[in-house]
Amino acid sequence: MDNFISWFFEFMDQLFGGIWAMIKGFFLGLFQTVNVAGYWSVFKKHAASFGVLQWILAIVVVLLIIALFAAIVYMIVLLIKKWVRYRKTLIGNEDLLRELSDLHRDVARLTAEKEKIMELKLANGTLTLDAVNEIVDSVRKEYNDAEAEDAALREQQLALSNAEKEEEKEEETAVAAGSGHRFFRLSAVDEKYVFYEQPLYRHGFDLRMLCADFRNFACSEMGLFYESKTIRLMFAGLASTKMILLQGISGTGKTSLPYAMGKFFLNDATIASVQPSWRDRTELFGYFNEFTKRFNETDVLKRIYEASYNDDINIIVLDEMNIARVEYYFAEMLSVLEMPNPKEWNISLVPAAWPDDPRHLEDGKLLIPQNVWYVGTANNDDSTFSVSDKVYDRAFTINLDSKGVPFDAPPTPASRISYSEVDALYRKAIDEHPVSRDILDKITQLDDYVIAHFRVAFGNRIMKQLGIFVPVYVACGGTETEGVDYMLATKVIRKFEGLNLSLIRDEINPLIEYLDRLFGRDAMAECIAYLKRIRKMY
Repeated sequence: MDNFISWFFEFMDQLFGGIWAMIKGFFLGLFQTVNVAGYWSVFKKHAASFGVLQWILAIVVVLLIIALFAAIVYMIVLLIKKWVRYRKTLIGNEDLLRELSDLHRDVARLTAEKEKIMELKLANGTLTLDAVNEIVDSVRKEYNDAEAEDAALREQQLALSNAEKEEEKEEETAVAAGSGHRFFRLSAVDEKYVFYEQPLYRHGFDLRMLCADFRNFACSEMGLFYESKTIRLMFAGLASTKMILLQGISGTGKTSLPYAMGKFFLNDATIASVQPSWRDRTELFGYFNEFTKRFNETDVLKRIYEASYNDDINIIVLDEMNIARVEYYFAEMLSVLEMPNPKEWNISLVPAAWPDDPRHLEDGKLLIPQNVWYVGTANNDDSTFSVSDKVYDRAFTINLDSKGVPFDAPPTPASRISYSEVDALYRKAIDEHPVSRDILDKITQLDDYVIAHFRVAFGNRIMKQLGIFVPVYVACGGTETEGVDYMLATKVIRKFEGLNLSLIRDEINPLIEYLDRLFGRDAMAECIAYLKRIRKMY
């Protein structure tokens, strides 16, 4: 027993001795940290041998240490303020909820008492009609008073919540202003990529394999079903232009398609929900606030800027893009993307540069990187605006008019694929599968026919896009005729809707017959189907 007692006391002495050593060490360390006399004695010891440079360095070190401690104290104060405000809001909400509960309980009790009194009086036959009306009015008045008090309490709760949000916003603005950057989010991107290491990208695949893998990934991992043709159109469209327009009825997977592509490339798409109030480019890129001296950056601007640092495939989705007029907020981007030299794809954000502006801004301008695509979704109904020819000509349109048919797909993982790899595959496809001379001659004949009968011409932009789209479509697993058919249907035949239908109705059937003679019977299925839809409008 004596041996146990000896062990116990030694054990407890070891335990509490360690705890006391920690407490003692903490306070001794704190004292040593703020011991001005100690610092002064160190200065006196070495100051005699200091030169001018040593004195300057010593002063700089002291100032940096003071600034560091001031920043730590400032952050601690901010955290304490936020915690106190959170506790006050939490307690205030609990009090309001308790008052609401008591109020509802009192209303229920009063209503029950009134009903009992009425039942007793009715049973005794002493209650007149006027008395009944008086009781009903009294109950109704009490109920209305309770509802008014309930609404007042809810408004008070909402005011507390809004006040809290405003305080948090002011704190964030103060912190951002204190950082000295007017582009707070873009500067954060600069800091993020200081020690950036390029990830390992997938290699050893072709476009046909890429389309199949993405289709299987969308099916097996996300439960999304797309036809092989739709996937080929998407990847070939990305080669021909930076702007893709997905249109069709609701529920056909327009937004899900680019969203799934972001997941497949391990680089999530940025989804910007277009609002009816969008009127200019500031909705897309943000604006400089003269009052706060800060630039209000949007998610779209941040994504475009971040793309300049990496070689990933970046997708920006403009969801419901025609709920506002596309020409109002996207006109500048359409013009920039049309420039033949990508080095001139500049967007002006601010009129003049500041010394602390983000690294990839030159004279207040941002160069739009090549590894960004813009995918817009559009519904054609009464709540949206029609998409203009300017947008249709510059974008590649994919019509999603039916839901995908479920199919079985093998489990397929996502793949990190670089823009450089995909761009090389696009260039290889253009070299290996150029549009044949026979097809080009037929397109020229069709152009002459359409000009003569419909006064619609194939522009240079259409022919340039066709020269890129068709070879890539073939490399993705399609046929040359299918690619030409789809391009002509969405770029040329679509223009017929803007013509006076009463004047061209007699020309539609001859055009269908001409297409069959020129390309082969039913070879131009998309064009013929489009013409038949136009014919049904009469």
